[in-house]
Amino acid sequence: MYVEADLAMKERALARLKQPKIKHARYRPPKALLAFRRSL
Repeated sequence: MYVEADLAMKERALARLKQPKIKHARYRPPKALLAFRRSL
């Protein structure tokens, strides 16, 4: 079965969603990787 959804239905569905409670962490490369990159 297929479902047809118009733009208004999609907007209502998205409006019901909540933002995930995640903490964005910045990637910090290991010191060994940075040292290797500097040696190139």
